Amino acid sequence: MNVGTYDCIVVGSGIVGAACAASFAKDGMQVALIDSLGAGLLATAAGMGHIVVMDDSPAQFLLTKYSQNLWLSLSDRLPPTAEFQKCGTLWVAADSEERSEVERKHALYQDHDVPTQILSKNELAVLEPELRPELEGALLVQSDAVLYAPIAAQCLTLDAASHGAVIIDSEVISIGQGVVNLRDGRILQSQRIVNAAGERSPQLTPGLPVKKRKGHLAITDRYPGFLRHQVVELGYLKSAHTLSADSVAFNVQPRITGQVLIGSSRQFDTTSEVDHAILGRMLARAVEYMPRLASCSIIRTWTGHRAATPDKLPLIGPWPGDETIFLATGHEGLGITTSLATAELLSAFFSGQTTEIPIEPYLPARLGEGCHA
Repeated sequence: MNVGTYDCIVVGSGIVGAACAASFAKDGMQVALIDSLGAGLLATAAGMGHIVVMDDSPAQFLLTKYSQNLWLSLSDRLPPTAEFQKCGTLWVAADSEERSEVERKHALYQDHDVPTQILSKNELAVLEPELRPELEGALLVQSDAVLYAPIAAQCLTLDAASHGAVIIDSEVISIGQGVVNLRDGRILQSQRIVNAAGERSPQLTPGLPVKKRKGHLAITDRYPGFLRHQVVELGYLKSAHTLSADSVAFNVQPRITGQVLIGSSRQFDTTSEVDHAILGRMLARAVEYMPRLASCSIIRTWTGHRAATPDKLPLIGPWPGDETIFLATGHEGLGITTSLATAELLSAFFSGQTTEIPIEPYLPARLGEGCHA
């Protein structure tokens, strides 16, 4: 029987798991990173790669702001293929109610040293002329960025390996009580097993309050100059809050290639097939805001699953009931943004150091009895 013992075992090499492995290895831990599918090839590859500060709750704001700063510090060390662009986000207002939301977000972000600018109708039209002219203006968040997340995950995995982490290509059958069982018969041991398996995390930790939330994306052919910023409708927040029904919202992203990446949709749907009805609603919503998208060629559509929790905050920290299991999952649509902060919070937790931001809002124990297997 082949048994390996490590200071920490990370299960899942999406961008969250890769970030965790890199951070732990840099701290001098003997780390194993396990995934049978390769770095960043599931939910990480299916996402938009938006590095965004979000204010759905104070805890979400702190986590996304902290992590975005980490990404900005890392960006100079990413290769060109990671396509990191600090393009900013335009939160566009469709009516007077949403215009009030622009002013609220601006005040909040300014109070926390996140640079923003309120744009009038005319200023918005200059920055993004393809948007429909009836919009009531927008909030520009200059620090937001985009990247090609699979390459970023691969870079973090290589960083982990360069600091001594062992990368294991195998399927995990079970975890718990300090043991990780692999499909090939190997048994690994550690007093710190990090479940960073995203949508698959409940299969490894039964009772985990994480559900799959499917999203659709579409990408156009190349249209250089068509779009310059990530552009999101302020109604996106209402869509994100809808937990019981399918929803769509306008969300587009510029790629370095000149392509336009179009989102977004939300469904509690465990299948991976494209739902053509909701895809049609999503594309129609995009055309409402950016009419000339109707004449652009869509060259590919796909789906992915977000790992969603009941309170829309990730699970970061020890799992009640098994002192050897730690969670780094449940990030829903913010896994790419918050991956680096998740890793740093767990690293500080393991070493007994003070965390940069309070970890308590993200601890799995916050969900009480519903968080026990």
